[in-house]
Amino acid sequence: MGAMSESVPVRCPACRRECRYTAPSYLCACGAPVAPPLDPGAVPTAVVHRTWDEDWVTLRCGSCGRHNQWPHPELGCPCGTVLRLPVAGPPARACEPEASAKPLTGTAPAEPPAPSPAPAPAPTAGRPAFRSVAVRTALDAVTAAALYLRWLGYGDVRRADQRPTSGIGLAARGLLAQVDPSVRPAALRDVECLWLTAMTHSTDCAYFSLAGYGDEARAGAERLRVPLFVLDLTGIPRPVNAAAAALDAEGAVDRQA
Repeated sequence: MGAMSESVPVRCPACRRECRYTAPSYLCACGAPVAPPLDPGAVPTAVVHRTWDEDWVTLRCGSCGRHNQWPHPELGCPCGTVLRLPVAGPPARACEPEASAKPLTGTAPAEPPAPSPAPAPAPTAGRPAFRSVAVRTALDAVTAAALYLRWLGYGDVRRADQRPTSGIGLAARGLLAQVDPSVRPAALRDVECLWLTAMTHSTDCAYFSLAGYGDEARAGAERLRVPLFVLDLTGIPRPVNAAAAALDAEGAVDRQA
């Protein structure tokens, strides 16, 4: 499987509109980018009901041969239909422990060696020191963000009902979060879509990215007061704007009162 992202035409079965879709790339534990091989000859299917297994696809890294699970390619059509794009070839068999881990309870595998631990956020307002998991897959990134939200004081952290434009959505009482494990820095559209969805549900929001943010995304987040965090490989979210720093310091108690 090639590591470069592909761009293919996609025709919506609901409205017959044709769009182009570029598969996102994700970072393997070895450091090489991994992108799902799209099947341009297969027909995309509309996402009606979500299940955990269907939201993920097992991919093999072309550099090291490791198999890991990543978000299944999806495209939101302007007509409102969410399309799941078929991946070329037979599904790979996951051979790493993290491939079967669940997003809120997964643990890091024994190998490759974990990165040197970075200083965790210090105990704040009665909270203990934050403990996370090393990030080697998209599942680990979701786990790290979920653990961090719980550490902040948010209850009932779970997968969001609707998948965001990129990455994976998490929901909690009073907050909607987006976790983007791709190697592409988050764009302004990603931040604005998260903010609009949160506004629709009358809740706060926060964005977690592995690759950081573009300049326009940072400026838009400042304007909309969306907390932005960067997840490092130790699984510790780092605030990158004032809204995120305030959330990290205050936690969720005052915001949910």
